[in-house]
Amino acid sequence: MTYYNYIYIYIIRLIRKYTLCVLVSLPFLALGQEQKDVQLANEYLLKGEKQKAAELYRELAKNSANIALIHNNFLNTLIDLTEYNEAQDYLKKLLKREPEQLVYKLDVGRVMMRSGEVQKADKYFKDLIQESKQSLGRIKIMNDYFMARSLFDYAIIALQQSREEMGNPAMYCLELATLYRIKGEKEKMTEEYLNYATQNVGNSQYIKNVLQVLLTKPEELEVLETLLYKKVQEDPEQQVYTDLLIWVMLQQKNFYGAFVQARAYDRRYKTGGTRSLEIAEVALNNKDYENATKIYRFVKDAFRNNENGQEAQLGYIRSREARLRDSYPVQKDSVETLILAYKEFIKQNPKQPVALEALRNIGVMNAEYLQRTDTAIAILSKLIGDPYTPLQLKSKAKLDLADIYIFKEEPWEAALLYAQVEKTHKETTLAFEAKLKNAKLSYYRGDFMLAQEHLDILKEATTREIANDALDLSMRIKENIAIDSAGLALREFAKVELLLKQNRIEEAFVKLKNIQQGYAVNLFAEERKALNMQEGDTAITFNNFAIKDDCYWLEAQIKIRQNKPEEAQKLLLKILEEYPDDILADDAFFTIAEIYDRYLNDKDKAMEQYQKLLAQYPGSVYVAEARKRFRELRGDFKQEEPKL
Repeated sequence: MTYYNYIYIYIIRLIRKYTLCVLVSLPFLALGQEQKDVQLANEYLLKGEKQKAAELYRELAKNSANIALIHNNFLNTLIDLTEYNEAQDYLKKLLKREPEQLVYKLDVGRVMMRSGEVQKADKYFKDLIQESKQSLGRIKIMNDYFMARSLFDYAIIALQQSREEMGNPAMYCLELATLYRIKGEKEKMTEEYLNYATQNVGNSQYIKNVLQVLLTKPEELEVLETLLYKKVQEDPEQQVYTDLLIWVMLQQKNFYGAFVQARAYDRRYKTGGTRSLEIAEVALNNKDYENATKIYRFVKDAFRNNENGQEAQLGYIRSREARLRDSYPVQKDSVETLILAYKEFIKQNPKQPVALEALRNIGVMNAEYLQRTDTAIAILSKLIGDPYTPLQLKSKAKLDLADIYIFKEEPWEAALLYAQVEKTHKETTLAFEAKLKNAKLSYYRGDFMLAQEHLDILKEATTREIANDALDLSMRIKENIAIDSAGLALREFAKVELLLKQNRIEEAFVKLKNIQQGYAVNLFAEERKALNMQEGDTAITFNNFAIKDDCYWLEAQIKIRQNKPEEAQKLLLKILEEYPDDILADDAFFTIAEIYDRYLNDKDKAMEQYQKLLAQYPGSVYVAEARKRFRELRGDFKQEEPKL
């Protein structure tokens, strides 16, 4: 073979190689161009240039490979441009290629609807649903399609017909509940959630969480209560209905109504009084002492031979103690009577955890009401040192002991005990309670910076009560420091709060009056030094504007403790008149109503005040309690003495 032949063969091979490369790369080049066109069309659409977008989409639609990329945008553009005939022609071509594609069929109905052929579209959708109701997969596609395009009625029809076809009324509960929620049909929504709750015991808590968010108006809770009553009567063996009825009554703070249902629950399911005991505890925590006492008495008498009976016996004494704490002035002979009741309980239940808890209460009462601090310290120290005392109770006793050290003006001992509890129970409610007490201790001592550090953490506390207390104190510190950087008015106010905690009411009242007049006397040596006071100076004046509303509030609390409710009301009215937008406004409003209710026995005035609070402060933390008391005074909750 000659040299020229080799050259010829080489050239031929080279030509073939490059021709093959070009042929292979052409589809990719075309694809790349089409992707750029899709992107450009989408950009036109975003800019609102729909005609330009439609022109590009038309060209791209000629290649079936592009349909998945452009379908929704192209169809929506044609509909927006009122090109309904072109849209239907486009869909016919797609269905000819893919006759079973459900989304394209649904799109046909949507084009009819948008073009004004509403009746035709209605029949078309309903026929399509009828054809598809046996297929769970197709019904799911339909529901998603209708939901995404706000065609909620057709989504409901699809789910309901599929449910009937399958003969399973438990299907699609959450999907239907969501649709009814969107449409604002809360009764139907609630029915579906209740349907879902009955399917599994574990679903009940989920439904409570959902309904707590969705049913915010009192009338909505009342409708739910009525519905649940009906469900309980129709199907008394369905445990979840009674459970939810108890829950909804607790949301309305109807503790006696909740107890009636809990009592029936305990009997039906032989729980030994557990649910009734839970209601008693909730009532006690919400200061409904009358119902708490009633329920505890029922449980202790009905289940005297089991553990719940012991708990109820202790709870009965605790509820009497709580009622005593909220009555002013506290009678010392009543305190002695309660201490004797606790001692008798301990005698009847020796070496039981409930007996140890009773002993703790005896210690606290000796300190708070009888000023027997040494006796209290001895009792609580013994309890803390007892190896049989449960850790939780031991830590609660440490908090009590720390409080007593504050009475005795031994803050370092108190701080040490608070820190111990916080360290032992990290990130728990007890730890947060310890931190709040430590923050208040720093506040009493005038160390506002340290108090603020604790409070900033507590704003994220898991319990609303602790978080709210932390937020209130934090705002008070910030408001006052902003006006008076030395914080003198706030220091004096904190001392008043400490005196009240120590039950030194007369001293607290005198100091509070000084603050209201804008001066302080008998300052600590370190305070005098910080304020550059001369040796002969006996008092110093300060700006009391930021603290004045708090002074009115605190003085009102003192007047209540002194059994002078009318004077307390006058002070609370000053808050509403001088500080109508203040954080204490709803507190003042509620307390005025409570004074009419609990101290002056003026039912009509109390109802009027509660009703005004509901109207003027709909977001207040007192709304639930105000509504409950209003309904009680109106006679909505009929009560009878529990029968064994």
